[in-house]
Amino acid sequence: MTVQLQQENHGTVLCYLVFHALFREQVQRYCIMDVDSGADGSVPEVPMVLIGNSSDVGWKYGKYCDPFNKSKVKCDFCGHISTGGIYRFKKHIVGVDNVVSSCKKATPEAKEACKKALEKVTATKGIKRQHEQDLRDDVHISSSVGEGVSNSEPNKVGPMDKFVRPIDGKSSKEEALRQLSMNEALFKERVHQASQYVARWVYTHAIPFNALDNDEFKQMCEAIGKFGPGYEPPSQFDLREKLLTEEYARTKSLLDDREAQKNKLGCTIMTDAWTDMKRRSIMNVCMHCSGGTSFLKSKETSDVSHTGEVIFELVDKSIEEVGAEHVMQVCTDNASNNMAAKKLLLEKRPKIFWTSCATHTINLMLQGIGNIKRFKSIVDQAQKVTIFIYAHHKTLAYMRKCTKRRDIIRPGVTRFASNFLTLQSLAEKRDALRGMVVDRAWEEMPIVKTKKGKDATATLMDANFWKGVTLCLKVFEPLFCLLRLVDGDGKPSMPWLYGEMLKAKTKIKEAFGNNEKNYRETIAIIDKKLKGRLDSPLHKTAYLLNPHYTYANKEIFDDSSMTVALMRCAEQYFGDDEISLKKMINGEWLLYENMEGPFKKNLASSWERADYNPVGWWKLYGTEVPLLQKMAMRILSLTSSSSGCERNWSVYEMIHTKRRNRLTIDRLNNMVYIQFNTRMLSKRQRLKDKKKADSLVSNDASEAQGWLFEGGDDHALVVFRDDEDGDQGVHPATGIPYDVIGEAMGAQEQLQVRRSARVRDLEEEEFESEEEDVLQDDDIEYEDDDEY
Repeated sequence: MTVQLQQENHGTVLCYLVFHALFREQVQRYCIMDVDSGADGSVPEVPMVLIGNSSDVGWKYGKYCDPFNKSKVKCDFCGHISTGGIYRFKKHIVGVDNVVSSCKKATPEAKEACKKALEKVTATKGIKRQHEQDLRDDVHISSSVGEGVSNSEPNKVGPMDKFVRPIDGKSSKEEALRQLSMNEALFKERVHQASQYVARWVYTHAIPFNALDNDEFKQMCEAIGKFGPGYEPPSQFDLREKLLTEEYARTKSLLDDREAQKNKLGCTIMTDAWTDMKRRSIMNVCMHCSGGTSFLKSKETSDVSHTGEVIFELVDKSIEEVGAEHVMQVCTDNASNNMAAKKLLLEKRPKIFWTSCATHTINLMLQGIGNIKRFKSIVDQAQKVTIFIYAHHKTLAYMRKCTKRRDIIRPGVTRFASNFLTLQSLAEKRDALRGMVVDRAWEEMPIVKTKKGKDATATLMDANFWKGVTLCLKVFEPLFCLLRLVDGDGKPSMPWLYGEMLKAKTKIKEAFGNNEKNYRETIAIIDKKLKGRLDSPLHKTAYLLNPHYTYANKEIFDDSSMTVALMRCAEQYFGDDEISLKKMINGEWLLYENMEGPFKKNLASSWERADYNPVGWWKLYGTEVPLLQKMAMRILSLTSSSSGCERNWSVYEMIHTKRRNRLTIDRLNNMVYIQFNTRMLSKRQRLKDKKKADSLVSNDASEAQGWLFEGGDDHALVVFRDDEDGDQGVHPATGIPYDVIGEAMGAQEQLQVRRSARVRDLEEEEFESEEEDVLQDDDIEYEDDDEY
């Protein structure tokens, strides 16, 4: 019996050693050993030498030679040790100047790669410096305000003041150098003293740190500096009255180019409702044209229910102010009161289209698919893992150590976006997380030995779980790619929506291996939400007018449903102008369909590129079909989503805080107009500069609460409701839908889940306490991403 037990123990130990040997090989994919054998042939105990954690090209040719000094990088070619980090090491590879010793053994490929990396950094810094200089140049302060005032500007301290000084011919070279050093020290001290006052204001009034990165803040500092000593800040009255009115007018003037685009290509009116902290109901109206989204106005509707008549009156008045001849469509969600307003508008203005918000509809699809058992179980398992890890100090600190300080949870703008982004993050960190739970340090944590800890460990080591994660990503990814398209402001989404939706359905079927039994339920949900919302005559006509799809597959023209959609859309667009309608359908359309006239030119084949501009294409090659050209350019310039209007509520919430809830509607309207439109103009400029940001990623974790604590999904701020799945009854006397009456009575507010605590954030330190000492940050070695 004793011999048998010893054999079993030896077998267990052997398996353990083999496993850890394999695991060590896996770790060595990320680590490079730089160890010399001792005199007796033994390997001394020295720490592993790691490569940098960033994707910098320099790490292909060098590595850390001292894990405790991240500034020292050793060259793989010549063994030289650079002491200035990865940026200086790349200079060593290239040999750009005499300050850094050049590598004599570097290959031409390595030199070229490092040279391009250095040029990219230099170009980026140059663009940033030029941008900051442009901001300074845009600040103009009058040098004199009247008689008797000197017109000389005050003495200013600029970046060059730390390098220059008054010329003194009597001083020696040593004295000049000493004076230069004193000037530099004095400059730094003055900057530090001025920064202390800025920091005091930031800390005292809880100003967000990222506010200091705004261009407006930098221009404010430059303006105060140019004014000089004695500047008196504006009073509260000035900020509420005169200055607010002037800034409103200035912001409006910045949108003049959008007025021109609206007059040429038409626009979309968007509307949504919001309730502020004083329980006042506010409806706002935005306009979208090819230049982007802009805020128009808001109206208080606290004294009335949001019926179809109320929404219709607000939209109709906005159309009148913008110009009915310029409005192509109205875009809202599919709520029953909006659909009632749609009927009223079509009776008065039959030429204006009313479409459903694509962002709202796609989120409803994601919500329905996410409730399917096979997907919901994977999300639930993954949430239990993150809830366990983020609930304890030790597990959270050790997870961040294993993932090089990269969080698992990625908050999105909606609950569904958070689910997708976090599952994607889990998949990216799969090896690191599996390596974490088989490490001895993890196993020795007492909290890991609990039921929840064992479940989390088992989940991360379960192959079926990771297969489920992969399937979830394959199914959800096509819809999220489409959501990025319709929710972003990079380009008008109407030309691409219907075609990309068909592609998304094809990819989802392929994710299930084209097995109808497996994908039937998922596709059924998509088709149900799609019908009557994103397959309207306007959507299908935009699909037909985009040669990227129709010229690539001429069979689309033979689809009878597409022909019917084109006829209905053209009839609504031309209205009573039957002569133009007949000329376009019977003459011009046939030229486009048959690729005749200008459409058969070799240059017209630019539609084959995925990044081509459909509106620009029609402008170039539609000159012989003027009626079709104008209709195509106006339709293809439209947006398919009202999410720009919905994003406006974050601006409202920021402005209308507890301290400022006494703002009048007019002042609130002006402040939202300024802030929202300024943000959209800045965002448009970033897109022009190709500084794109993921429209699905959020700056806070309010929509990722389900990944932080149990029941967190009930605290999601953005809720998507589908009136088709709810009660469609109306009050017999008034004709108002019961769901609208219930909303006015506050039924949902009364029944909603009350929060027992505030919304958790990823950086909060409110976790379950443990008896053992927690792992200190000093005990964890992190990689540095800022290595140049």
